[in-house]
Amino acid sequence: MAATLIEKFQEYVARNELFTKQDKILLTVSGGVDSMVLMSLCVNSGYTVGVAHCNFCLRGAESDEDEILVQERARKYGIECHNRRFNTTAEMELTGESMEMAARRLRYTWFQELCQKHGYTVIAVAHHIDDSIETFFINLLRGTGLRGLTGIHNQVGRVVRPMMFATRKEIMDYALQRHIPFREDSSNKSTKYLRNKIRLGLTPRIREINPRFPFIMYRNIERLMSAQRFIDCAIDNIYEDVATEQDGIYTLHIDKIMHQGSRDFVIYEILSSRFGFKGDTVDGLCKALSADNSGKRFYSRSHTAYVDRGNIVVTKIQEEDDCEVKVQRGQQRAYCGNSVLYFEKCDIDSLTTYNVPDNVALLDADKIEYPLTLRRWADGDSFIPFGMTGRKKVSDFLIDQKVSMPEKKRQFVMLSGGEIAWLVGRRIADDVRITSTTETVLRITKEII
Repeated sequence: MAATLIEKFQEYVARNELFTKQDKILLTVSGGVDSMVLMSLCVNSGYTVGVAHCNFCLRGAESDEDEILVQERARKYGIECHNRRFNTTAEMELTGESMEMAARRLRYTWFQELCQKHGYTVIAVAHHIDDSIETFFINLLRGTGLRGLTGIHNQVGRVVRPMMFATRKEIMDYALQRHIPFREDSSNKSTKYLRNKIRLGLTPRIREINPRFPFIMYRNIERLMSAQRFIDCAIDNIYEDVATEQDGIYTLHIDKIMHQGSRDFVIYEILSSRFGFKGDTVDGLCKALSADNSGKRFYSRSHTAYVDRGNIVVTKIQEEDDCEVKVQRGQQRAYCGNSVLYFEKCDIDSLTTYNVPDNVALLDADKIEYPLTLRRWADGDSFIPFGMTGRKKVSDFLIDQKVSMPEKKRQFVMLSGGEIAWLVGRRIADDVRITSTTETVLRITKEII
């Protein structure tokens, strides 16, 4: 006889040592079918739990109805329910983050606060097999390394995912059989999000070819995780042999890496795992290494790396470093500070609105000169902000916007033809704006990483 979902749940939790009956578990419950089923599984398995629900106030009455459902269900189970409403839109405007990034930061900060205040030892999230598969394809399409293809892990610190054994269909069947109420998020049907395009378009087609696709992918991802763990151990050993450190300056001795084989792969694994460098940046660094192009700097969020006499030198970014990088025509993304910029060209007729948040820039592509330059703003920088007629110093603009000192230090500008085209995340320049004669648009989206 096939095991029930609750039996599979209990076996998975025990086998992976995610939590025990002695833990106090904070369940993150949105009101959707996945998290409502997770609440049922935990309560009916006898675990000590509390519920945390975030109302991001992004869907009007829908968000409020989600909140009411979660509170009523927690009351029925007799468990404590924590609820918080967030002004997510204001946070996006303040930080320049995407909606997803802002919501993620807000909720996990709050979850940690609840753990400290109420003694929760574990935070349980309702991700499942299908979520992990979607993450695999998202990272594959974005050009990730092997680590990005390992999907969603079932445990990262205090956060656990005890439903990573189950498919979306199994969870839905359980909810319907047990008459568990849940809410459908209308945004899940929108194909403007990459995850939904994969969920609604790609994976159903693959399931038509092989109905066992979710389970096959689950096994593939498990093998990739094992491979990454093996690589991590090997890289740790290699790092001890090839790296030296003095006064905060790290040197990777390439002649020693050459003996390990797969030079560029070893460099990528070291720089990405230890210093936060992204794949595109490491590719450029390796090309500079092959060409013996010394001096050019490459940046992660916290460190800079450069080639010096055939070796790679890595140091922390200094305050006086302008973090300058070039963006070539056709390049799809670039990194600046703690952000990544995504570049996309589109026809003017494809735009549905010109009203975009500050983290998105819509520029007349024909007015842009390459290569673009990204760097920290400097004293003396000025531009003509969109909507204004005269030049304004960047310093004065930031003062008028009441930008804090820490944010000022993180502010970048994007230059086209030596002139500021975008005060990144805040205001485009008037001379590159879209007009009635614009035919092609350069859309740039800033996301915090």
